[in-house]
Amino acid sequence: LSFHETKNFSSGEGGALIINSDEFLCRAEIIREKGTNRTEFFRGQVDKYSWVDIGSSYLPSEILSAFLLAQLELHTSIQDKRKKIWEYYYTNLSDWAKQNDVKLPHVPDHCDQSYHMFYLLIPNLEKRTSFIKKTKQKGINCAFHYLPLNDAPMGNKFGWGRGDCPISEDISDRLVRLPFFNNLFSSIDYIIENILELKL
Repeated sequence: LSFHETKNFSSGEGGALIINSDEFLCRAEIIREKGTNRTEFFRGQVDKYSWVDIGSSYLPSEILSAFLLAQLELHTSIQDKRKKIWEYYYTNLSDWAKQNDVKLPHVPDHCDQSYHMFYLLIPNLEKRTSFIKKTKQKGINCAFHYLPLNDAPMGNKFGWGRGDCPISEDISDRLVRLPFFNNLFSSIDYIIENILELKL
C-alpha cells in the first residue's frame, strides 16, 4: 500500500507491505530491519544480530506514523467525503461528457470504489492537450496520468517500446485527471463551471 502524498490516506511518503504467505515473513522482517536479524535477536531466536540480507531504512518516523494514524482512525468520514466529491463530479459532468464524446469513469457493479481519483477520457491527445491548457489558464490543475510502462526508459531497457501495448498507449494519451483531494468542495463548483464552458 502506498501512503504517498497523493493517496487517500497519506504520511507524505512511505507505505505498508502486505504479505499473504508465512514463507515471506522472516525475509520481509529482515529487509525492513536494514538487512539484519535484529528482531530475531530481540525475540531471543539468535544470540547476536548481524547483517544477513539486503535492506534499508524503510521505517517511517513516529511523527509521520502519528499523522497517518489520525487519518486511518477517521477513514470512514474521509472516504465519505471523497465519495461525495466523486459523485458530484460524475453527476455534474455527465451531460457535458456526452455532448463532447468524453468518457467518465466506469466502475463495474462487482467492484468496490476507492474514490482515489476522478478522470476523463478525452477523444484524442490533441483535445486532451487543449483541455489541460485551457483549464490551467483558469487556475485549475488538471494532469495527465502515467505513461505506459512499455514506453518508459526502463521499459525500453527490457526491450519494450511504443506499439507493444496499444490499448494502454491509447488510454494514456487520452486520460486526464481532475483535481481531487479531501477538501475539494470549497472549489469544485468553480472547476465544474469552467469545464462546462469548454467545447472539445
